[in-house]
Formats: sequence, C-alpha cells, structure tokens
Amino acid sequence: MIDIKNITKKFGKNISLNNVTTRFNGGDSIALMGANGAGKTTLIRMILGYYHANNGTITVNGLDPIKERVEILKHVSFVPQLPPPIKLSVDELLHFVQKSSCTSREMIYHYVNEMSLDIKEHLHKSFFSLSGGMKQKLLIGISAAKESSIYIYDEPTANLDPRARENFYKILKEQSNSSISLFVTHRIEEVKDLVNREIYMDLGEIISDVKL
Repeated sequence: MIDIKNITKKFGKNISLNNVTTRFNGGDSIALMGANGAGKTTLIRMILGYYHANNGTITVNGLDPIKERVEILKHVSFVPQLPPPIKLSVDELLHFVQKSSCTSREMIYHYVNEMSLDIKEHLHKSFFSLSGGMKQKLLIGISAAKESSIYIYDEPTANLDPRARENFYKILKEQSNSSISLFVTHRIEEVKDLVNREIYMDLGEIISDVKL
C-alpha cells in the first residue's frame, strides 16, 4: 500500500504538489494523467524517495521512502520515460540487478525476449550506447522479471514501436492482480483495458479520482 497524506512539495517559490492526499492499494491499476507541470512526476519521485516533502507524509508498505528507501526499492519496479545515463555494460547492469534485487538473469532474458530483443548479442556494449528502443525494452524486461509488489511506469512506451507496445501490454496482463500498477500516461486509450482507476492532476492537485 502507498499512503499519501497532505503532501506539499515546493521548488523555490513554485508549488509542485499542493496538499495531495490519496491511497493506492494492492490490486489498484491506476492511470495518472495531467498536463506537463501538473505534478505527476514529482509525486512519483517522492514515492521513490528522491525528494523530501515540505509538509505531509508518504509511506510505502508502511515504510518511509527517505529513511528506508533501500528496503522499499527491493519491492518496486520503475520504468522511466527517459532511460537513465547508465555507463555500465549491459552485462554489468544485469549482474547489478541480480545482486541488488535477487532477480534471475534467465527471467530477465525471458521477458526481454518477449519484447523481441535478443539482449545476449549486446552484453558487452555499454547500456548508454544502445538505441532508445533497446534501452526501454531492456528496462521493461528487468522490471517484469523482478516480480515486484509495486510497478511504476512513467510514459514507458515513448520509445517503442507499435509491435513493442503490444508486447509490453501483453506482459502487463500477466502480472499479479495483487500488485499496484501506476501508469503516468498521456495515452489513456493505450492503458484503458489495463487500469481500474483514473486520476487526473492539475497544478499540483488531484482534480479527479475515478474508480472504473
């Protein structure tokens, strides 16, 4: 469970989140929508422990995202909109994932193959040198193999071709119904068959929260 109570986050004089309160429970599959600057990414980053709140509290499975971030991230799969500038080789990245989250490399290979990418041919290349689509497919494969209780996807299909998007949605349908899935998206039509809740944000506030 992710419990968000009266969260306010300011960057200088700009208010990115304004007294936001909501709760995500196991089984929730949420489309988080809103214009650029609505506060969606800030909310995600606070759940992941990147930012301190000015006011309010967030707990993830009862834990503090700042103080207990390492423990929380063991149970979270996150696919960002823009792949991070990781300078490890693909092989080194997979080794790190295996050790840090006890994820099977064979399962990563399985899900990356489901994304129509033969990553074994690229093990000695740097992650940074891969194409945008290849990076995204690999990150999706890693997130699926981790079998987390919380999945967060920030515009994950931005670098994917239509076939890869179909493969991605196929993988999502195989995930546990007891997990939390949070999709930051501008394409509600792409995830409408996957979500049971739609949240719309604007100017740092939740404007609507509809259960489907």
